[in-house]
Amino acid sequence: MAWQKVTLGKLLAQRKQSVSIDPGKEYSLVTISNRGIVRLREKKKGALIKATTGSITRAGDFIYSRLSVHTGAFGIVPADLDGALVTNEMPCFIINAKKVLPDMLLSVIGSPQCLWQMKQLTKGVGRVRIRENMMLSIETRLPSLDEQKTLARMIVGSNKRLSFIYDEIAAQKVLLAQYRQAVLKEAIEGKLTADWREENPDVEPASELLGRIAREKSELVKQKKIKKQKPLPEITENDTLFDIPDTWQWCRLGDYALFERGKFTIRPRNDPRCFGGDYPFIQIGSLDTSGSMVFEYTQTLNKKGLAASKMFPKGTIMIAIVGGTIGNLGVLGIDMCFPDSIVGVKPTKYTCQKYILTLLRHYQPAIQKLAYQMAGQPNIKLPTLTDLICALPPLVEQEEIVRRVEAKFALCDVLEAEIQQAEQHTQTLSAAILQEFFDHTEG
Repeated sequence: MAWQKVTLGKLLAQRKQSVSIDPGKEYSLVTISNRGIVRLREKKKGALIKATTGSITRAGDFIYSRLSVHTGAFGIVPADLDGALVTNEMPCFIINAKKVLPDMLLSVIGSPQCLWQMKQLTKGVGRVRIRENMMLSIETRLPSLDEQKTLARMIVGSNKRLSFIYDEIAAQKVLLAQYRQAVLKEAIEGKLTADWREENPDVEPASELLGRIAREKSELVKQKKIKKQKPLPEITENDTLFDIPDTWQWCRLGDYALFERGKFTIRPRNDPRCFGGDYPFIQIGSLDTSGSMVFEYTQTLNKKGLAASKMFPKGTIMIAIVGGTIGNLGVLGIDMCFPDSIVGVKPTKYTCQKYILTLLRHYQPAIQKLAYQMAGQPNIKLPTLTDLICALPPLVEQEEIVRRVEAKFALCDVLEAEIQQAEQHTQTLSAAILQEFFDHTEG
């Protein structure tokens, strides 16, 4: 086959079609996965969209994510999303049908040569966007349209077979996530340690533990080490969702755990006079869905910055309360400061931090659903966390629950690693097959 050198700018023309947002109309919003699947993200009333105008896309358009195109976030808009709204971060293009077939275009852009060029464009500090002029400057090689038809059929057939593998991997991920949640549910309902209670009938009930915690908090208030806590809402019979063992006690999470919001009062927050000292400072991006230990930091505060912030002790559990990462967790591996977009749960002598982390992992989906919109992004208030209702076991049983959860999660980690390895192998195989097609056909 005779292949010709061409830039993507010769194959694509950007669509710049905007519409006025009608507050009473419902709009479809688009998202793209890293597997190149263009799908509906959500439907939203115009009144809930901040902008007054929006860009639209058409069925058959090529679309990509400026931030993630180099990891596979590009594709063709399906028929059911014709006229859907897209953000500025997802430019759309009309495909030049006289020069390239849609399937061939996707294969070319997904080829190792094009991906390598994209990755060179994204090198630098932080997240680098591949803007339209950068994308259109990428070079590739193409055969004639007739030759493309033959080659595209071969590639599509291969991709269909690989798609079955990807679907199986995705299903395994879902099952593993569901299993983790099932373990957490059994843990917080007492089912995970039913046999342990039979073998250990004479443990101190959780009501005694809560009494000691209340007295400790009162003493800390007297010493002005913590602020006096407002009375939490009373728990009624309608609030309890399941039966609990006799030694357990229903309570609000704030009755058990010691919550305190992070702090950074300097404005602007990037004031260079506050940074570059000896005091570690982390942001919300250091947290994840699993609640990993956090040892690393990219910023430090000096004495001026520390005076505007607050140092939290090692072992503090952190919860994100702002933005798209709401509910994400982390545990301080060393003493650090963090801003008010994070709430901390400080360790005390009467609480089990690992059990609190288990509770918060279980409550993550509920916490995310309780978020409200403020200044265009989701937020949760501190009472959202302190008012969560939990069934509290005795302290020694909390420690046993944690041990059993960690053992089961360790097995999950092994399975997850195997799934990730299979996914990486499939991605490598996909790239190798695509490369082989080009190597054997390009003349």
